[in-house]
Amino acid sequence: MSTSTPPRLPQGQPVDELAELLWSAVSATDEYAATKVVLGALDNGASPETVLLDVIARVQGKVGEEWAAARISVAQEHAATAINERAAAVVSVHPAARTTVTRGRITVACVEGEWHGLPARLLAEVLKLRGWQVDYLGAQVPTPHLIAHLHRTRADAVALSSSIATRLPAAHAAVTACQAIGVPVLVGGAAFGPGGRYAKLLGADAWAPDARAAADHLAQGRLPRPESDHQQFDDLPHLADQEYTLVARNGASLVRSVFTALEDAFPAMRSYSEFQRERTAEDLAHIVDFLATALYLDDEDLFVRFITWTAQILEARGVPARGLPPALDLLARELKDFPRAARILQAGTRTLTTAPFTAAGNTA
Repeated sequence: MSTSTPPRLPQGQPVDELAELLWSAVSATDEYAATKVVLGALDNGASPETVLLDVIARVQGKVGEEWAAARISVAQEHAATAINERAAAVVSVHPAARTTVTRGRITVACVEGEWHGLPARLLAEVLKLRGWQVDYLGAQVPTPHLIAHLHRTRADAVALSSSIATRLPAAHAAVTACQAIGVPVLVGGAAFGPGGRYAKLLGADAWAPDARAAADHLAQGRLPRPESDHQQFDDLPHLADQEYTLVARNGASLVRSVFTALEDAFPAMRSYSEFQRERTAEDLAHIVDFLATALYLDDEDLFVRFITWTAQILEARGVPARGLPPALDLLARELKDFPRAARILQAGTRTLTTAPFTAAGNTA
């Protein structure tokens, strides 16, 4: 157990206390109170970077934890995130955050299909505080538009953010496209796996676990310009078997087939309401998406982590996770001629059947 003293603001207020004040405002969906907390901290001498990363980012992490534990709804999670985004904007325009550009130019963006923009926004604000000229493009940036922007601005580097692993094929395309025009890429976000394992696999020039680490890395020196002759699939020879392509292209058909057969394989589904049936179809679509991503990376651990998380989320919401193994079995039957897909699905089934889940959402 740690006995260290929590960090304090200049006037002696612990950062933990400030984060709790912001959480109280955010959880009550009180935007006025939230911005008042942030402005008060800045007015009293707190550094903008501390407020962004040790207060706002910490509270946003708690928002995610509360949603996963089913203690707040999707609507509440969206409202809380919007308030945290507003709080970050308040920091950016406060006099304490005014800095002079002393470094180069960086573009910060989310990969195509990634709508979780707050982590990228926090990084953009921190980089501004560190003296960079920053172009923040926001969430869900199509790669052609990103490349057009880079041609126009001649940025020294790109920082790409992605929170959801199913966006990794798009991230790979973006990384390769940026490098093809000579712009190095730093990536970050939960999508890139534990320790950033997928960042290296997909050829990124650098990876950072969070905004502070990313800013520190860039402060060590500019990323070297990449060679422009790198081919996107050189390091992913397994894609030659076309399993990823076929699963990705036929995702909707796979979901329909499994959904139709699941009612017989899992009789409890027959009593589902229309809402529950819609959610089941959504869950199946996510399973197929993550299977496709695991095939893209040839990494069964990615799928195992996802299916474990899904079981925890279902149990936390009072939905038995025992419906997952039959769904994986049906999907495996549909893909019986796909050896890598079969291996990945078998790994997921083993995890579900050997690590039962409690109603609290934890493995027993």
